[in-house]
Amino acid sequence: MKKSLLIICLFFVFLGCEKKTLSLVKITAKTIEIDSSINKSLKYSQIIKPYKNKMIKEINTIISYAPKDINRYDGEMQSSLGNLLADLCLRRANLIFNKKTNNNIDFSMFNYGGIRAGISKGEVTNKNSFELMPFENSLVILEMSGEKIKQLISYFIKNKKAHPLSKSIKLIINKDDSYELRVNDQEFNSERNYFVLTSDYLQSGGDKMNFFKNPISLFKTDYKMRHAIQDEFKSLDTLKAQIDNRIKLN
Repeated sequence: MKKSLLIICLFFVFLGCEKKTLSLVKITAKTIEIDSSINKSLKYSQIIKPYKNKMIKEINTIISYAPKDINRYDGEMQSSLGNLLADLCLRRANLIFNKKTNNNIDFSMFNYGGIRAGISKGEVTNKNSFELMPFENSLVILEMSGEKIKQLISYFIKNKKAHPLSKSIKLIINKDDSYELRVNDQEFNSERNYFVLTSDYLQSGGDKMNFFKNPISLFKTDYKMRHAIQDEFKSLDTLKAQIDNRIKLN
């Protein structure tokens, strides 16, 4: 009897030690709105305060001056703001590219939709650079074949938007969408390669700019477009931006 009782006890001990497989049967979630009804913590406010004050001071620091409103709406296939951004990014990126490769960027192209704000007449602050470029896009240089450049120009003409092109481009567009193209005051040569500056977003095919994909070579600057804007603005007492003859419509 005692032996039988011992066996039964051991059976239940082993049964209790058996591994059980657990499975998730239900997930619940609760939304907590962050609004004025949440009490502020004085302790955390004091910790955050010096960083907040520093950020506000930095964002409102004056870095240049605009003698007039500069925007992306003042031209048909180009704009004063687009011209300004395309040119300053080329200048800044070429300093890096030339030092590393001993080559020069031929021209730059960005997208019209990437410009998210204009610059009003008056003092220009760091805040303006964040409003212009709220994204974390970096500048990249692509080595592109002449055939890819033809695709780029065809896209520009058919898209009917003022995508920023640098002043190293001279493009005459005819009514039948045929065109004449010069790069750095030289007639376009479809048999050679060109170094083109753009953003990493567009290089990956953003805004349907698929001609930027699979370049012959790709140089990453690790230089954000916003930082290029800030650095250029800081170097200039006054921003000069205008519509010029880089794009002509016949």
